[in-house]
Amino acid sequence: MYFWVGNLRVLHKVSEPSEEITSNPVFSTPTTNPILIDKDEDEESEDEPSELPRQQLSEPDLTWLRDHPPNQVIGQVTSGVRTRSASRREAMFTCCISQMEPMNVEEALEDSDWINAMQEELTQFERNEVWKLVPRPKHQNVIGTKWVFKNKVDEEGNIVRNKARLVAKGYCQEEGIDFDETFAPVARLEAIRIFLAYAAYNNIKVYQMDVKSAFLNGELEEEVYVEQPPGFVIPTQSSCVYKLRKALYGLKQAPRAWYDTLSLFLVNHGFTKGKVDKTLFQISVANHILLVQIYVDDIIFGSTNPELCKKFSKVMQKKFEMSMMGELSYFLGLQVKQVPEGIFINQGKYTRDLIKKFGVDGKSSVKIPMNASQGIGPDDEGKDVDATTYRGIIGSLLYLTASRPDIAFVVGICARYQSKPKESHLVAAKKIIRYIKGNPNAGLWYPKGGNFELIGYSDSDFAGCRLDRKSTSGHCQLLGGRLVSWFSKKQNSISTSTAEAEYIGYPIGYLQNDEFELYSTDFRVKIKGIPDRVCRCTPSGITTDRGQIFPCTSLCFPN
Repeated sequence: MYFWVGNLRVLHKVSEPSEEITSNPVFSTPTTNPILIDKDEDEESEDEPSELPRQQLSEPDLTWLRDHPPNQVIGQVTSGVRTRSASRREAMFTCCISQMEPMNVEEALEDSDWINAMQEELTQFERNEVWKLVPRPKHQNVIGTKWVFKNKVDEEGNIVRNKARLVAKGYCQEEGIDFDETFAPVARLEAIRIFLAYAAYNNIKVYQMDVKSAFLNGELEEEVYVEQPPGFVIPTQSSCVYKLRKALYGLKQAPRAWYDTLSLFLVNHGFTKGKVDKTLFQISVANHILLVQIYVDDIIFGSTNPELCKKFSKVMQKKFEMSMMGELSYFLGLQVKQVPEGIFINQGKYTRDLIKKFGVDGKSSVKIPMNASQGIGPDDEGKDVDATTYRGIIGSLLYLTASRPDIAFVVGICARYQSKPKESHLVAAKKIIRYIKGNPNAGLWYPKGGNFELIGYSDSDFAGCRLDRKSTSGHCQLLGGRLVSWFSKKQNSISTSTAEAEYIGYPIGYLQNDEFELYSTDFRVKIKGIPDRVCRCTPSGITTDRGQIFPCTSLCFPN
């Protein structure tokens, strides 16, 4: 078919839609022997690799190969290439990608690389049968559309793809007319860490895949109309609009429509949802288990039987257009390193970018994030600082706590003063950045094997907040020595003693253990959430229902 780019008519090749999945479910119910592959898969070549590939990148389209002008080159124009060992294929691939992100569609239409990216997006629309061109309806809300441009990067920050996304202006939708239900579950970071901890415990190799234009697969229940894409309006039918058959990025109901489509597909093939985490799906095959964790359009999965992972990837590729990335290495900003000894999680690249972003790269590092004797408190007489800059630092550090529990407490304290930050608060926040600069690659280590015993720790200070004299509690949970959950929170009430502060903070960690007990059922592991003993960390101590007092440096409730 043809699309119009400005006043030019451009031939737009549309590939055939993906072959529909067969009516027989690939995964049957656990009560029978599941049929994991189609009959024709038994006839595949014996040369098939035994493992999933580490990474599969599509071949670049050399049609758009050209030299970029000097103003589009990042860094010094006269400097050498990044590495002398780069292969010719990698160098050619880099030349096919624009390094600049357009600010609007007019700029994008001047760059052939971004025109190619926009055409690829519209091809995806035709492939998924997202919309249908119809006359403009009367008395109907027609939603506008816009282009969003983004350079996709890998875990090292190298640009690997120019992505153009056509989105709907969802803020123009009217509730009850254009949309109804909008909620869609999203996996918590604790759930991701539990998944990786279980993988390390069972020596499971974790893989990842990405659904291309995932929201375009979600079936819409409402009648929604959108304008033609800017820059691609058909001159002879400029008054027409598109009636959506499937969801579009930007629509308020798009996440829910995609989740319903994916979850229904998995459930129909024998998977069961988690009791606590509705984004975790699992299926039992004989004595093996296959786990699938979804985060919108990103999917990680692993199994005690590697063959199940290969067959699951084939099933998904038959139903959806997938990009198979192979072994998990980069997920939600977390760098994941899988080695024979275990799994290492960190945010090294993000940390280095954060240090450079806030101008701390030229300063020396410090050994502690906060001076315990001075602390951080209200500073009414201090000098005001830019609240936007301060909040940006706090937000960046909060995201870093996904793999750095050592800064969770002090970042939480600095976050209390975001409404009117003072210079002393900004200095304290930048001191945290100087602290992480000392070891930017620090992270979490999950060793292979061992046990999966749940142990939780709880502790509390006394009147740590200078403003209202409230105490702060801290809690963490480990599965077989693998730290998976931690948080620090100021208590809601004022304690009159250290013992009272401990008693107020203890039930929070106690309830967290109960939640982990429910999580364990999804992994076929029995974890007892109710502790057998409680240990004291104050002179007054904490007595259990058995009348025993145990000395300890913190509240400990193992199974």
